[in-house]
Amino acid sequence: MKPAPFDYFAPTELQEALMLLERHEDEAKILAGGQSLLPLLNMRLARPKAIIDINRITSLSYIHKDNGSLRIGGLTRHRMIENSAVIQEQCPLMTEAIQWVGHIEVRNRGTIGGSLVHADPAAELPTVVTALGGEMKLVGPRGDRTVRPEEFFVSFLTTALDSSEILAEVRLPIWPRPTGYSFQEISRRHGDFAVVAVAVLLLLNDKRECENSSIVLAGVGPTPLKAKRSEGLLTGKKVTRELMEKAGGLAAEDSDPSSDVHGSADYRREMVKVMTRRALEEALAKAMQNAK
Repeated sequence: MKPAPFDYFAPTELQEALMLLERHEDEAKILAGGQSLLPLLNMRLARPKAIIDINRITSLSYIHKDNGSLRIGGLTRHRMIENSAVIQEQCPLMTEAIQWVGHIEVRNRGTIGGSLVHADPAAELPTVVTALGGEMKLVGPRGDRTVRPEEFFVSFLTTALDSSEILAEVRLPIWPRPTGYSFQEISRRHGDFAVVAVAVLLLLNDKRECENSSIVLAGVGPTPLKAKRSEGLLTGKKVTRELMEKAGGLAAEDSDPSSDVHGSADYRREMVKVMTRRALEEALAKAMQNAK
């Protein structure tokens, strides 16, 4: 199929793009990487009156380290993030997870902002940004605002982004050493969206006890799901095999998966239990290694 007719604009400055969004109100769509939007256009599941192509706004593509955090422009390609030495050193969880995003052709075009705004709860980047405790900088005609993942991701394919706003930047805090990390995913084929995925960060104190942790699940609810009971269980304790099993069980209990052609709800819950334990095992091993 072919898209329904639309007007096409290609601004070169952010303010120009914002003016176009405001002028067309709810009838415009932003084109960044296009890996999610173009299929929707071709199948006529999306019928915007205007397409605003922001690929010429080069100021939105960057990776900077700044005061204990990483700043990533909303138009930064997946492949740029995947190959970034700064990301690999300061945020290895992102490097590990982004290799699961589509295939190399998709990562060459797809952008971090586009993935987050699309807000598929089975996607890797929303899961990782939630696990890291990141923030999204949204820019609109009435100024800027910063929102956290739990505010930004509202429901399936739905965010707090206003129709006149653009996701300009993602800010990721740098977790201190010795933090261990793991990203586990199961999908029908490599490159597909996750049936279930788990992102884990594990920070140990001087006694090799859990000082802080973050466990986020994908594919088992309308948004990335933070396993808060599992995190609370680990805090202040030595992370044993038994404790990891219990944490996996709590994560499975707190998940809210649905059944589809890729797997039943019961199957997904069992995978949450198994994969959370595996992710904690890997994160613990890396944290112990980093502590040496």
